[in-house]
Amino acid sequence: MRDRLNRARQRVMVFVMVIVWSLPVTAELSEIESRIAELARQQKEPAIALLEEVVNINSGTMNHAGVRAVGQVFERELAALGFETIWHDMQSVDRAGHLFADSGGEGFCQLLIGHLDTVFEASSPFQTFERSGDRATGPGVNDMKGGDVVMLFALKVLKSVGVLDEGRYVVALIGDEEKSGSPKSVSRGHLISAAEQCDVALGFEIATSLDAATIARRGSSGWFLTVEGTRAHSSNIFSEAVGSGAIFEAARILSAFHEELTGEPNLTFNPGVILGGTEVNYDRAQNRGETFGKTNVVASRAVVQGGLRTLTRAQELSARERMKRIVTQGNLPQTSAEITFSEGYPSMAPTAGNQALLEQLSQVSVDLGYGPVEAYDPGKRGAADVSFVADYVDAIDGIGAEGTGAHSLDESIDLGTLPMLIERAALLMYRLARSRGLH
Repeated sequence: MRDRLNRARQRVMVFVMVIVWSLPVTAELSEIESRIAELARQQKEPAIALLEEVVNINSGTMNHAGVRAVGQVFERELAALGFETIWHDMQSVDRAGHLFADSGGEGFCQLLIGHLDTVFEASSPFQTFERSGDRATGPGVNDMKGGDVVMLFALKVLKSVGVLDEGRYVVALIGDEEKSGSPKSVSRGHLISAAEQCDVALGFEIATSLDAATIARRGSSGWFLTVEGTRAHSSNIFSEAVGSGAIFEAARILSAFHEELTGEPNLTFNPGVILGGTEVNYDRAQNRGETFGKTNVVASRAVVQGGLRTLTRAQELSARERMKRIVTQGNLPQTSAEITFSEGYPSMAPTAGNQALLEQLSQVSVDLGYGPVEAYDPGKRGAADVSFVADYVDAIDGIGAEGTGAHSLDESIDLGTLPMLIERAALLMYRLARSRGLH
């Protein structure tokens, strides 16, 4: 109980500290801040060289060797900065593992979050870094190896200026963000433990735009619907003995979902796969299956696998209860249905603390001459690893690379924005580290 009270007091102090810094101040930078900004602007080509190196290593989530190889590159770079690194193996959940690194400093602790994997497996035709001027394409070039590079070079700048040891930095480079291992208590256990030791979290996922950052993200969970009907000759469908069949009942349920849940802010639900017939075999882990049926036979089984996205845990539980009611009430004749839910990524609810961190980032951006930064619409963002730590620390996300086409074969990055993003991240981290005297 005492630890919880201390933790609560600490978060209040962080909130007050950031609110104070959120007040308008002169745009004149201190001598050290000017040095940080100047050095950051010189990092473009070195940053691009490292980005090319890691992008050219395939690290699709299930390519465990590739994920580890990218981790080794960042381990090399972080060790050179004096960080103590450790690789957390995740073979128990069929994933490669995670790279964590700790600067070992004292005072205000910042958890810096990125990920090593991409959606492009070794079989993908999209494999190499290609540069044309200030635009480059490649697998994971902005989601999120570009963000990892921004993070690393911000730390390099702080090290070069001599202020890296003025706070503590814990780097978490996750190896399975794009297809996380289960149970999440294992695959995200080390991330949560790190959050419990830190004061704030900064996520270096894709920058949705240069003038926006993320203070709230919707959570992502799964649902699975199973429907049973009576198999019989189709000439008897709708009769008292045969009823309506499994496919009609599945259609009723999905239609009711659409009618009753559509339109609620920040709530979406998607039936991604549906199979129905007299024989249905479906592999939920692989998201694929086979079905057999005939037009003259009433379908006896249907399955639907879908996803649910919500902004808060309360909204998620409310949506689940409504979906359960639809599934179990008003069933068509001679049918029954069951829905189950699976945990995924938690939501990152908007909080005053997150807003205060955004205000600090915005002030940094203004002081550097780049203009204010606003909160991005959470309804337009998917789930991310920062959500796992949002219950433990104040956090912002989306301060990584600037690009387009994430997860597509035309994923690109605007290389010209790298110096600005490194500069902004480094100055934000420096100012946050100065808060150590409050603890």
